[in-house]
Amino acid sequence: MTRKLVFLTAASGLMLSVALAQSPTPPGANAPTPPAATQAAPKADTPPAPKADAMKPAGATDSAQFVTTQSPDQWLASKFKGTNVLGPDDTKVGDVSDILFTRDGKIHAYVISVGGFLGIGSKDVALAPDSFQVQPGQDPTDFRLKIAMSKEQLKDAAAFEPFKAPPRVPTTGMTPRTDRLPAPTHPGGPTQ
Repeated sequence: MTRKLVFLTAASGLMLSVALAQSPTPPGANAPTPPAATQAAPKADTPPAPKADAMKPAGATDSAQFVTTQSPDQWLASKFKGTNVLGPDDTKVGDVSDILFTRDGKIHAYVISVGGFLGIGSKDVALAPDSFQVQPGQDPTDFRLKIAMSKEQLKDAAAFEPFKAPPRVPTTGMTPRTDRLPAPTHPGGPTQ
């Protein structure tokens, strides 16, 4: 009985020491500080680790640039969507339904919803940003866009079609085996 107790105590102590060795040191504990700027040479059989610069994506910088406030000459896309678009006679010809960006983050076009009633029967047309003039609205955060085209001209313009990626075919990496399918049977019995 004493042997079992001694053995269990020794095994428990060993397991506890292994578990404590693997757990991280809690913050504020008196842990030894790592040596400053010393690196061990890589072993001959292990390849050298890639440099930190090689692991960065193209265009990445060492520090992120945070934007903390919005200036009066900047707009949020959430606020911009739904903005009224006025024609040459200051009547509403549509509203901004979406914004088309390039991969580098530049605005390529504003997508304008034209015609229809409550979104039914409307069509989208896309115009480059330089086609618009920004006009102030009733308060400083409100604005409107003005274009030199009438509602009829926009209705006659080519419709904007968003890119639709082809459907992806799911792959499992395996092809079905047809040699294991049962032989077809006919109503009159098996064929010879």
